[in-house]
Amino acid sequence: MTRDAITPITVIAMLLLGCQTKALAADAGSSAQPATTLEKVVVTAQKRDEDAQKVGVALSVVPGAALAEKAVVNVNDLQYVTPSLEVEPAFGSSQAEFRLRGVGFVDYMANNSSPVEVTVDGVAYAFPIQTQGLLFDLDRVEILRGPQGTLYGLNTTGGAINFITNQPTGETHYGFRADYGNDAALNAEGYVSGSLSDDLRGRLSIATAQGGAWQHNRLTGQNLGDNDNVALRAQLDWDATPWLNFHGSVHSASDKSDEQGLYLFAPFKPADGGPIIPADTDHTATGWGLRAAFASLIGLPADAKPGRNNRNDGADLRAVAEFDNMQLTSITAVNTLLRREYGDYDASQYAESDQFFHSNLRTVSQELRLQSTTVGSLSWLTGLYWSRQTLKERSYEDFTDRLGGDLLTGYRQTGQSLGVFGQADYQVNDRWKATLGLRYEHETRDLTDFTTRFIDPPIVFVGPLDRSLASSGPSGKIALDYTPWADTLFYASISRGMKSGGFTAHNATDASAVNMFRPEVLIAYETGFKTDISPTLRFNGALFHYDYRDQQVLAALLEPLSQSLVGTFVNAPKSEINGGELELDWQPATGVKISQYVGYKTGKYTSSFVTYDSQASLAAGKNVYEDYNGQALSFPKASYGGSLAWTFDVGNYSVTADANYSYRDRYSQLLLLGPGYTLDSYWLANANLSLTPHGSRWSFGLWGRNIFNTRYDLTRNFFLPGTDVAAAGRPVSYGVRVSYRY
Repeated sequence: MTRDAITPITVIAMLLLGCQTKALAADAGSSAQPATTLEKVVVTAQKRDEDAQKVGVALSVVPGAALAEKAVVNVNDLQYVTPSLEVEPAFGSSQAEFRLRGVGFVDYMANNSSPVEVTVDGVAYAFPIQTQGLLFDLDRVEILRGPQGTLYGLNTTGGAINFITNQPTGETHYGFRADYGNDAALNAEGYVSGSLSDDLRGRLSIATAQGGAWQHNRLTGQNLGDNDNVALRAQLDWDATPWLNFHGSVHSASDKSDEQGLYLFAPFKPADGGPIIPADTDHTATGWGLRAAFASLIGLPADAKPGRNNRNDGADLRAVAEFDNMQLTSITAVNTLLRREYGDYDASQYAESDQFFHSNLRTVSQELRLQSTTVGSLSWLTGLYWSRQTLKERSYEDFTDRLGGDLLTGYRQTGQSLGVFGQADYQVNDRWKATLGLRYEHETRDLTDFTTRFIDPPIVFVGPLDRSLASSGPSGKIALDYTPWADTLFYASISRGMKSGGFTAHNATDASAVNMFRPEVLIAYETGFKTDISPTLRFNGALFHYDYRDQQVLAALLEPLSQSLVGTFVNAPKSEINGGELELDWQPATGVKISQYVGYKTGKYTSSFVTYDSQASLAAGKNVYEDYNGQALSFPKASYGGSLAWTFDVGNYSVTADANYSYRDRYSQLLLLGPGYTLDSYWLANANLSLTPHGSRWSFGLWGRNIFNTRYDLTRNFFLPGTDVAAAGRPVSYGVRVSYRY
């Protein structure tokens, strides 16, 4: 541990862990304190309210109230509270790259879908770039592992992350929470909910994140990393008749935060012959600089810092009609995103790879579901899902120092999907239940007016090009659940998921890099168990084997102008992933809660396919092809984490001390980048101490994140060769918290 890590919050965390250990030992030797009972967790993973322990699906649930304590600020942070999930920010940007059980997709452009679907109150986000924003006023988050090819709006091969917001209430409730920490970081949210009339309820929620700059310019000392986020959500819930309910929601978010800066993990030699910049030993250091001409081109002042000016708005309407033994649900939604984002991908004052995105995205979707509501041996659900996506994106790169000009890549993409789906559960007897789900989907995507060109001098390299892709296919699931005794479930399933095909839309001077790639298909074989061993001990586990077909892989070809590797997507015919997870929740004594999880996975390519070899290509100055049959897939193998919490009384106060921790395994990116871009394994730990007066609605506390000041990287990459950059994880932070609930 470094000297900087010894802060007051670190000392508090150490004391908390010691107190917890002592408390557990004392409780273990005493029978005077009765053990508490684990709470029942209700989920809607299968589009109906169910006890999570009775659903034969591998899923994790994070209560909304626990997100702040677990240091979950945005969707990316969920990787530290659940097994087998990784989320990486492409070059430190707001473009998220999801990977669940090793199933992922790597792309810094916005036009391709993710194998991990993210939904909010049943509304699917079509593109990963839509998922970034504040998490606030949430009831829970459900993370489903494995293909979701039956019940969800967009077909996926990796899984789904479902956010369920707190709903309007009949009684009046209001509250707020505010965190203030080092680097002047403020995170706050508030809500008010209640009846507007006998049949109309409303809820208004608002959140903001401000300050928090933890990076600095290595030359000038200027700070970088301030947040400037504001988000709100308004909901109305109307009982139009005793059998018809309408729920409307609108949301709006503004993000004017600084972009995360990258640091140099290897020496950087400027193309103009300037002095070599040594590798950054201080991972909070970074660099940036805008040429006046490029700043004018992208509409920013010449002294602008890397940052965003994004706007995310949307509205949805859910109608639920109750009939005899049936329920009809309609969900209509529209979401828009305006992205304006400047990042300095060479992490220096030079104009070698400065990046600006201007993206305009709009998605419209409609879902209809009809399902049974009677309690009996057969339950069923069927429906239709339609969506349309429109994206217009321009990517500006200032390559003046390296290539002699500003490069512009622009295109328009439209997509449309139509799916019909259904699932039936049949309770054979008291112990056995069978499930059959089917879905058929047809999708079209069109890429138009794709162009890559120099702005000055005006040279067109590629385009305008048009590409079209149409795909259709089935997906589904067959499963058996076995309940040998109360509170224990064994399940086995075979499921087929499919992820959309798409287009490579990277900047390139070679038209062959602007290729189409086919949909990928994943057949998952899974078995698992869920058991409440006692009222205080819950233990769940799963094993899986994935049979991959046409896996979408980011490969590369040598681009002749820059002598750099340009990413291009190809389909690997066959690959496989094997692994499993274990999760445990235990309340051994009153006020004591322990949670643990572990995940492990391995994968490899199991057929021959030829792509480009990065190191050999650069060394030889030409494309060198290599067969990857038998090589390992690129992802961390192991993940582990857990939490310890102890609530006890001191006089007229209730005190809660908790700590949570996570481990991420070493991660090699051999296929595309080579061994020099391996991410080391790391541990993270957070701690909280809260104080609540008896009978009071107020709560006060201290918090710390990354309390041992672990140095770790989120990504390692290069945009042009010779510029080796990494996005560092945030160092230790600490502060105070106050909350009120009525």
